[in-house]
Amino acid sequence: MKPLTIKIYFIAAALSVLASCSKLNEQPFSSIFTDQFYKTASDAEAALTAAYSPISGLYNTAAICASDWSADQIYPRPVVGRNTLTLFNYDANYTTQKSFSRQFESPQQIWESCYQGIEKVNWVLAKVPNTQMDVARRDQIMGEAYFLRAFYHWTLTKNFGDVILKTSASNSLTNAVVAKSTQADIYKQVFADLDVAVNSLPSYSSALQKGRTCKEVALLLYAKAALYSGNWPLAFEKAQAVRSSNKYTLMAEVTDLYNVAREDVARQENMWAFECESATPGLSNQMLSLYGPKNSDGPAYGASTFGSAFAYQAFFDSFDPSDARRKLLDTFYVNKSGQVVHQKDITPITPKGVLVKKYMDANSVGISGTINVPIFRFADAFLIAAEAEARQNGATKVAYDLIHEIRFRAHVDDLPQGLSKDQFIEAVLQERSWEFFAEGDRWYDLTRTGKFLTVIPAAVNDVYPVRAPQAKHKYFPIPQDEINANVSIQQNDPWK
Repeated sequence: MKPLTIKIYFIAAALSVLASCSKLNEQPFSSIFTDQFYKTASDAEAALTAAYSPISGLYNTAAICASDWSADQIYPRPVVGRNTLTLFNYDANYTTQKSFSRQFESPQQIWESCYQGIEKVNWVLAKVPNTQMDVARRDQIMGEAYFLRAFYHWTLTKNFGDVILKTSASNSLTNAVVAKSTQADIYKQVFADLDVAVNSLPSYSSALQKGRTCKEVALLLYAKAALYSGNWPLAFEKAQAVRSSNKYTLMAEVTDLYNVAREDVARQENMWAFECESATPGLSNQMLSLYGPKNSDGPAYGASTFGSAFAYQAFFDSFDPSDARRKLLDTFYVNKSGQVVHQKDITPITPKGVLVKKYMDANSVGISGTINVPIFRFADAFLIAAEAEARQNGATKVAYDLIHEIRFRAHVDDLPQGLSKDQFIEAVLQERSWEFFAEGDRWYDLTRTGKFLTVIPAAVNDVYPVRAPQAKHKYFPIPQDEINANVSIQQNDPWK
């Protein structure tokens, strides 16, 4: 059982005891550790590092797989419960995935990682203000913590809808066992936390520690959260603030973003990423093992690869042949013997397997890849602003110029002039699909717009000839383990 679930079960059990024994100490999370920690600057730094640590649980691999395998770009081999996401036949307990020990690829991992992160953040926010340390650095730590709390809550609400809003450390039963809040209230808190983060964080500089956030990253999260919540003016304002900061630029060649040898250079666009390394436990990613050829047969992809997921042929065919982003997909590979393996032999499950090349790492150790996993890229600021502008004012010159920056970098022609508002918005959504495939983004574009109900039934192939999502699949169900453990929450209505 995961630590978060154990903790909540403990709280639920403690409620009945405390009801009949008023003299018991009602601070089960107060301890020698929390009382004596946070005294020094090094304590504060360690606590902040711990608050970042759940990012590894999210982006290795749940935040990518749970969403992408539900969408129309990538599909998994129908084994070890992965097909439940693609076929929308999972239950609220994610029973099939659990039976194959695949929780780390599931929405349950997203829930657990985010609330672990929120709990750690709330302790930082509660304790660090009284820590004796450099005031400027203390304020920056607080800004990073507010950003992380906003990020974790936003990740939760885009996946589950109404969720638990947690703004206090679990130093009492009242603060530990909390009921759900509406999605509107979640977004209200996300924006409030980001206001503090933006005002507290320094702008990006080359001195920024890898994997840490800054003012511009907070602004981009602000823009994306505003877009998801339908606040077009706010989304446009914050996205343009990222662009006008002049702290980031687009890489000249999009393929260099996914070249492990050019990761330091790629930080000019990769604003925030899960920074991976094989030498440190918990800091590698397994994406290469999923997307590389079967039987570790393509050394350029990584040391240990299983051929577990592929791009749909229709998605590959949707690219303009001159589009540089299509080079991040392939219909052949060179095997360990130096022979070319053609598409019909890439995988035994279909003659139309298309390989995903965004996570290639020829120098990986086992299944542990060191290629960074993008979370926020500068390219997103252009497309968020383009969509937000179009939703307010139609296909203006401003909107066209924004999307054309992304298309120019991809070596494709400008969009035709004269598009209607709806046509232009559809073009932006399609551009997002080409730009951010295999990065855990597409599913949320489909759900926030409601398009998943029409797009997904058409995203089929010989492996998945029928896909039939229902309205309730807009959000994943809250893990049943959490509902069983927390007497204060119920399953969201569509999943009851």
